[in-house]
Amino acid sequence: MRTAHSSPISPLDSSSAEPFYRQIYDRVRGAISNGVLKPGDRIPSARALMKELGLARGTIEAAYSLLAAEGYIQARGQAGTIVTPGLKPRMPVALTKPPSRSGIAAASFRPDSILPFQMGLPALDAFPRKIWARLGARCVRSMQPSDMAHPSVQGLQALRAEIAAYLQVSRGINCSPSQVFVTSGYRQTMELIAQALLKEGDRVWLEDPGYPPTRELLGHMRIATVPVPVDGEGMMVSHGTKVAPRARAAVVTPAHQSPMCVSLSLPRRQALLDWAAQNQAWIIEDDYDGEYRYVSRPLPALKSLDRDGRVLYAGTFSKVLFPAIRLAYLVVPETQVERFEQISEVFAGGSPALTQGIVTAFITEGHFARHIQRMRKLYAERREAATAGLVSVLGKHMTIDSPPGGMHLVLRLQGLRSDRRLVARMREDGLYAEALADWAAGTDIASALLLGFTNIDSEATAEKLGKRILRLL
Repeated sequence: MRTAHSSPISPLDSSSAEPFYRQIYDRVRGAISNGVLKPGDRIPSARALMKELGLARGTIEAAYSLLAAEGYIQARGQAGTIVTPGLKPRMPVALTKPPSRSGIAAASFRPDSILPFQMGLPALDAFPRKIWARLGARCVRSMQPSDMAHPSVQGLQALRAEIAAYLQVSRGINCSPSQVFVTSGYRQTMELIAQALLKEGDRVWLEDPGYPPTRELLGHMRIATVPVPVDGEGMMVSHGTKVAPRARAAVVTPAHQSPMCVSLSLPRRQALLDWAAQNQAWIIEDDYDGEYRYVSRPLPALKSLDRDGRVLYAGTFSKVLFPAIRLAYLVVPETQVERFEQISEVFAGGSPALTQGIVTAFITEGHFARHIQRMRKLYAERREAATAGLVSVLGKHMTIDSPPGGMHLVLRLQGLRSDRRLVARMREDGLYAEALADWAAGTDIASALLLGFTNIDSEATAEKLGKRILRLL
């Protein structure tokens, strides 16, 4: 028997012509029909409900007697009153979703699931949860009244200092803590930048293919996006300068282009920086997984080459810790600190100070650096295992790109197969994938699947999952 739920009785309507006992009856029966109360669940006793609603006990008992007579509930003496075991409640009518344009379910770029090949998820099985729990408990025990007030909208000062120190060592970025702004994720980072530096009607270069939520977010803010093709050296800067030389900004993923995972070459980095300096434009560097490179040391950030103060560097804890933490950060040019402080006071709500405190301790005590080193080694192993397992099963039907860094593989489909249709079949079969076609804006692109490998624990697992994909081809 399950424990009693909180009262399923919503406030009664004293102005209604319907008697109270009947209102109680209707609300309990509705909770059972809608699945809020399930067979075997305890419901509040007549005594408890009498006190809660301020009614005579006889009114409550009249409602319960009617429910019992109709078979909805059973009295079990001292064990209380429960919803009748085995009762099959009437299923609520399912709401139908409007069909997507192509008849294929639209992809979510922020799923709350944990599925094989899911993109954007770090190795959750390898996260040091015991260390995290210990640090969390310590932060809770040491909490003072001052820690319970509104958090700073710019971020916890200690965390901003730790981020600045970490970036200087690991990414070659020389910045002060005042230049670091803690946000609740990439979307809030982009919104903060747009509010501070862009206006309606501005044009912004986006990589094509590129991360779809960026295009969607800027579109909602009535900022025009200009798709700039990507090749083996990253964003084709010469194309951007040809089609939109006076664009106000460019959003790039230089370390591992999202989703093709190529790195922006040094000549193109210099060309992009020159364009921004000459046109007083901004470069937004999204370094979402720059720590994870497997063939050499991680590449320096584009921001480390910035001599004119035109690059804004966006990082995140979602890929190196876990997405549910909802913490990211933005490094702005020193000349823009005051402007971003003003905008954040208006538009930012601040991230939970307790979470920021745990992350600060995680970094300060060295766990963060050690965790990244372990994950870099683990991901290299899982990348090889996933590639080998999938090639052994799917090698005749698709070619698999195994990029030098990042957290996903690119599987290029042979023939005229639709990546969107295959993704839809995989979702129905409990497998995750994203279609490369959904990441492209202005160019025709060959069909390909994007598969995360970070939670694939062995070559045997990859083979088994590959056979499931094979059946869906």
